[in-house]
Formats: sequence, C-alpha cells, structure tokens
Amino acid sequence: MTHPATQAQAAAARRMFDLTEPVCLVSFFSEEPNDAMAALGFTTYWDGYFAGRSAPLGRVPAEVVDAAFYSFGPGEVARHVPKVWRTTTPEAAREARQQGCVAALRRILGDELVASPGLARAADLLAVAASGAPVGGRVMYAALRSLPVPDEPLARLWHCADVLREHRGDGHVVALVSEGVGGVESHVLSALDMGIHPAETFGRIHHHPRAFLDDLMAGLRDRGLVDDEGRFTPAGRATKDRIEALTDRLAWAPYAALSAAELAELEACLAPVAARLRETGSR
Repeated sequence: MTHPATQAQAAAARRMFDLTEPVCLVSFFSEEPNDAMAALGFTTYWDGYFAGRSAPLGRVPAEVVDAAFYSFGPGEVARHVPKVWRTTTPEAAREARQQGCVAALRRILGDELVASPGLARAADLLAVAASGAPVGGRVMYAALRSLPVPDEPLARLWHCADVLREHRGDGHVVALVSEGVGGVESHVLSALDMGIHPAETFGRIHHHPRAFLDDLMAGLRDRGLVDDEGRFTPAGRATKDRIEALTDRLAWAPYAALSAAELAELEACLAPVAARLRETGSR
C-alpha cells in the first residue's frame, strides 16, 4: 500500500526528475535513436517515436496508446498505430530504441564518465527504485517493468531512467485528469509555464489546425484558465501548480525503496551525468 508523499518527499521526486530527465531526452533529441529506428525501415520521426515508445505495450489498438500517452490530438496516434507494426515488431522497436539511446549517451558522456564507478552505482540504485513501486494504475510503468533490466551499466542507467520517466508520466496523467485538463490542453499550460506566448506556437501543438487551436483556447478561456490574451489567469496558474505538485507527490513511490543515504548517494552520482547532458541539450 502506498501513502501520500510528504512535501520533502515530493521535492526529492522533483529533484530526481531533474536529474534523470536529461538521460531520457536523448531518445527525442539525439540522432542515434532516430538512425536506429530508420534502420528498421521507418522513414519519419513520428513512426519511430510511436513504435519505440509504445513497444512495451505490444500490438495494442491506437485507442490504448492514445489513452496511455494522453498528450496527442484527435487522430494523431491512429496515423501511426497499428501501422508501424507492418514495418517491424514491438520487440525489435524496443531494442533499437534502447541501442540508439545508449549509443547517444556513450558519445555525449565520453569514455571517462561512462566507465566511472559513479555511473555504475547510479545505474544500480536507479534499478532498485525503478523496480520498487506498485504498478496499480500505472499502465506505461507496468509495461516497462515487464522488460528485462540490462546488465551493462550505461544501458541499465538509460532503461531505469526511462522506466521512472514513464512512472512519473502515468502519475502526471492522473493529475491532469483530476483537474479536468485534456492532453492537448496540458501542452498549453506547459507552454505558458515556460513563458511561451502565444501558447499555440509551442512545438508540441503548433501543427494542429487553426480552428482546433482556436476552439481549444476558447474552452480554456470559458473555464477561466486563460485570459483574453491567452495568458494564465490566477485560476489557471493555480491549476498548473496543483497539477505539478500532485505529479511530484505521485512520483515519490519508487524512491521509497531507497534509504535516505542511498537517495543522497544517487543524487550525487547522477549530478555529473545530468550536468554533461544539459551542456549539450541531450544531443
């Protein structure tokens, strides 16, 4: 049974997100994962994205992937799933994504950091955390938990960071649903939180039809979350803050498997890894 996280535990979960997210971002920003998916026969980034990320779910309908990912507009997932499985298998897609991400990390981090005892220790501690939380209500986390944990330290580091990212993502979906915020709406709130205005120019949503985005913003205005200029109202700001706070609380569970000393050691071991990746933008 899990219990509500304390404020200090939620803060620790946020720190761990800040340290592990640069590891995970190579899957989106580096060339090696894209090249690995292209070698399977994918000719577009998004085909590779949906194949690689949804692979642990298996050959499920687009509706299942859409529900688990939560962040895409109408019909976006269905343009890729299940079509991607005519090109390769979920097993091959998952393996290619991992190989590409590990290759990117090896290049960015360099031999000295990759071979360091600190990185190996971080991988071991992340493995404890990644396997230590309940799976109830965590679709993506449960799917990734079913996969074997790699033996090689760098591969283990990436895999476990990815598992923890999806665990947090599952909790973030819960937080969004609890506030009645839809997947594409969540990108508007994130854009405004990052200082992007108009929010419709944000890279995750700017490709949607103008009429769709106009209706989306009108709905947020009608609910009092954004003002006439498309900026946060006080209610919108409070809603975004509640979503982030609940996401942090729900993300704590894996780290409860570590002692306070182990968690501090994990933060220290990950710090140079995250710093190097931030320097390059995980590219």
